[in-house]
Formats: sequence, structure tokens, C-alpha cells
Amino acid sequence: MKVGFISLGCSKNLVVTEEIIGLFKKHNYEIVDDASDADILLINTCGFIESAKDEGIKTILEFADYKEDKLKYLIVTGCLVERYEEELKREIPEVDLFVSIKDYNLLWNKIDNLINHKDDSDLLSYKNRVLTTGDTMAYLKIAEGCSNYCTYCAIPYIQGKYISRKYEDIIDEANLLAKKGIKELVVIAQDTTKYGIDLYGKSRLAELLNDIAKIPGIKWIRFLYSYPETIDDELIQVVKNNKKICHYFDLPIQHINDRILKLMNRKSDGQSIRNLITKLRKEIPDVILRTTLIVGFPGETEEEFNELCEFVKNSKFDRLGAFAYSAEDGTPAAKFKEQIDEKVKIQRQNKIMEIQQEVSKELLSNRIGKTYECLIENISDDGEYFIGRSYMDVPSEDGVIYIKFNPEYMINEFVNVEIIDSLEYDLVGVIKE
Repeated sequence: MKVGFISLGCSKNLVVTEEIIGLFKKHNYEIVDDASDADILLINTCGFIESAKDEGIKTILEFADYKEDKLKYLIVTGCLVERYEEELKREIPEVDLFVSIKDYNLLWNKIDNLINHKDDSDLLSYKNRVLTTGDTMAYLKIAEGCSNYCTYCAIPYIQGKYISRKYEDIIDEANLLAKKGIKELVVIAQDTTKYGIDLYGKSRLAELLNDIAKIPGIKWIRFLYSYPETIDDELIQVVKNNKKICHYFDLPIQHINDRILKLMNRKSDGQSIRNLITKLRKEIPDVILRTTLIVGFPGETEEEFNELCEFVKNSKFDRLGAFAYSAEDGTPAAKFKEQIDEKVKIQRQNKIMEIQQEVSKELLSNRIGKTYECLIENISDDGEYFIGRSYMDVPSEDGVIYIKFNPEYMINEFVNVEIIDSLEYDLVGVIKE
């Protein structure tokens, strides 16, 4: 039978989907790209915020209709199932199997019993993982769950406490990926800077990045979601001095006002965040800084929001995303008084992004005339441009560089590109021979 997959939500979820694809491939199922061609369809859901829940339910209902035609089995996994399994079973009986995160160790037993009425002991494994992110880039997940318990976030209640993977397993997987031809590794966890504390009594992220950099064939290494309070001098120096590690820090600060940060149960305050930004730019002058913000958190006053606006104007983050606060079931903040009107939240979100748009234009225009090493990943629909990325661009998250097409070069090749123009969030360049 043919098996199709739909992976919703974050890159950590995508890694799980790739491991599940590997299980099916190991058992000789045919994998198809078009979900409408599948006899078996697995949807891996996200349940992080309200919009993700809505997307998951909409997707399940859409493909539930296919049960009347070709689709024989509909399987749903992931965070949405972990949070709402009983409700989903009640409301969407067309789904043949729901598998929550806590039952992933029984995943293949359940799937094989459903399809073949058999029992098997196969488990999800990075060794069987089937990559879906192309020939040159892959995510490398180093931990599960989260123990930060920010008051707005449901992840600790869905995925459990932070659990680091064994150091040796991560290095082994990185080696396997390099042998497959992967050139860029994006190291991910809910909080990468906490890696190793639970297993080894201290953070080992800096050491891990250094060891991954020793692997032949790996050219670029990134790490995402590094919380400000655990970025130490050792990590900064490793990023500064190791040529394979991109000069890029993703700092999910969420706010800058001390009162709001405390209500969020964040471990940083406004001044420590400002100090870190200053330090990173001093130590690594070409560093790219990315962040995410939450606006409209319960009780956020106009004055506190204006403080955030001024911070965005002055800090000039290279990449910034703002999200309207979403009250998530089971989180402390959902019970806070002074919940803010949805219209106000959207207005605040739009204002932050308008400010950032101007910041982005300014920063990108300053890159005209400079040359960057870029990875060619695609070709534009009109065939006039390659689409590429530099060390400044996280795949699927940041902007791209449109590179004037040159038939002497091809996709998955690294080239030096001179920037000749800038757009709101993207750059335009030519290959420098």
C-alpha cells in the first residue's frame, strides 16, 4: 500500500515525521508525496497555539472525506492528540488510529496491528529516518520537552519535562547525516542552551557544536531557540571562533518589560537582554540576531507595549517575528485576569511588524555591495534567478537571496554572491566569479 504524510507545526515535529517515514520504508511500504494518492495517510499534528489546533483539525477533517474514496487508513499523531485524544476520538470517528506522544514507543505496534493485525517491536529511531528537507540540509534534534514552564506555553504539559538525548547518539546521527551528503545541520530543541544539564549536570551545547564541526562534510551548523539567560561566554567564543558554526543567535526573548517578563515566568529581565545583545555584537561584529515577541499578554499596558516598540526600533534585530498572545488550555496565563481584546492584540502585532519592516529595509540595504557565500537551493518560477541562502538565513524561517541565473552553476552548490539590491525581507545578488 502507498503511504502519505502531512507534518504540521515546528521543525522538531518534522524530525519525528521523518523517523515515522523511516519505519514505513523499513517495512517496504511505498512512500508518496501526494497525500491524495495514499492508501494510508498519517497526519502529525501540532497543538502549540490556537491557530495550530485549528489547522490540525481542518486538515484531519479534509482528509477524513477521502475515506469515502481511495484512503483506507487515516492515522493521526502528535501534540494535538496528546492534548485532546478523547475529544478527537469522539468528534472524528473517521480516524482509524490516534497515537499520542507518550505512546510513540508503541507506534509501530499500533500501526502494524491496525493494518496487518500483527504485533511488532520496532521503535522510532534516527537510524531509520527518511529526510524530507532536501539533499543538503537536515535538522538535528538534541532534546525533547521543556522544563521552563513559561506561563503562556503548553509545551511542558504536552511533551513533558526537558530530556536531553545522549551525547554519543547525537554525534552518531550527525555522522550518519554527513555520510548521506548533508552539508548543513540545524540543531534544535525547545531550548538548545539547556542541553546536557539534566544528563551531565552542566550545559554541553558548546562542546557538542565543536564536536559536530569536526565531522567531515558538514559545512554549516546552526542552533535555534537559545534562551538568553543560559548563553555563556564559552558558547559565544565557540560561535565566534569555529568557522563552521554560523554567526547567528536565535533569542526568543518574548518581551522587554520587566513586569511582563516576570508574569511570563521568564528568567531574564530587560537589562540582561539588552546587555547580551550588546555583548554579542561586540564579540561577533557580523552576528545575525533573531527573536520572537508576544504582544497582548494579559495585563500588558499601553505604556509597556510602547516600551517594547521602542526596544524593537533601537535594537534593530536582523530577524523578528511578533505573535498575538493566545490563551492556551491548561496554562497559567490563560487564567490571568485582564485578558486583552483580540482586536487590540492584532493591532499591536501589526504595529510591531510595521516597525520591524522598516528596520529590515534599513539593515538589508546596508548589505548592498557586500559578498556572501550562499547555498543555491532552487530556481525561481520564471527561471531568471537561483534562490539561495547565506549564513544569515535559517531555512524556511528567514528571507532568501535571489541570485541572477548562471548556467555554469547548479542547485546544492555553494557560490560567492555579491549583493546588488535589497527588498523588504530578501536580497538580490549576482555570482562573483
